[in-house]
Amino acid sequence: MERLNTKYINVNGTLLDLSTPCVMGILNVTPDSFYAGSRMQTEVEIARRVEQIVTEGAGIIDIGAYSSRPNADNVSAREEMERLRTGLSVLRRVKPDAVVSVDTFRADVARMCVEEYGVAIINDIAAGEMDEEMFRTVAELNVPYIMMHMQGTPQDMQQHPHYDNLLKEVFQYFARKVQQLRDLGVKDIILDPGFGFGKTLEHNYELLNHLEEFRIFELPLLVGVSRKSMIYRLLGTTPQESLNGTTVIDTICLLKGADILRVHDVKEAVETIRIVEAMRN
Repeated sequence: MERLNTKYINVNGTLLDLSTPCVMGILNVTPDSFYAGSRMQTEVEIARRVEQIVTEGAGIIDIGAYSSRPNADNVSAREEMERLRTGLSVLRRVKPDAVVSVDTFRADVARMCVEEYGVAIINDIAAGEMDEEMFRTVAELNVPYIMMHMQGTPQDMQQHPHYDNLLKEVFQYFARKVQQLRDLGVKDIILDPGFGFGKTLEHNYELLNHLEEFRIFELPLLVGVSRKSMIYRLLGTTPQESLNGTTVIDTICLLKGADILRVHDVKEAVETIRIVEAMRN
């Protein structure tokens, strides 16, 4: 599939060119993320992971301190901030110039990360639904904003996900949200269809099948399928055994127009992009 020619986002005053897809490496500073291999707790573990993400070729490091897996425990804003301060302090010491996004749905947490640690991007799984101040905060901070589609909350999203018309409802959701952000003056908006968030196995593959239709928004598209249940439930395996399935789906997403791959396994995603781009060129 032909890609849009002009896709840039402004990160800390520099244009990040997405005409070639970019890898976002996951840095979890949580004790309970669904994929055990991604949990980084000590400063040594965090530093090692930051080095790995950058060395293997990711353009963005996505740090998160609130596990959004199904049925995850709620974590207070204070605890989330403490974990992020630890993680970001190490990150900035190890890679002071790295482009960093923060995975949070809380406006005050996002503000702290941007103002105190120079975080460049806010990555919100709730698209402002879990904090009514988020959109205004993003506008004030003047940073790129990734908004994801989720039905429900992390605590209940997989209990009874239902859509009368999945694609229509997701598209209407994004159309409304994009307009709200534009009205507030937000310039850089990235869409994430939200694989695995308030969706059945069938919903996830229906979204995947129609991913190229998100081009109608003319906005960068992020996909995060890394080691998720849509892979291991389908194949009867585990997150630990889902790297191959992740690569397959990432390849499909790239062919359908994805601009950012959010992954645990950076090296494999970078190689996937290189192969797809070589075919295109």
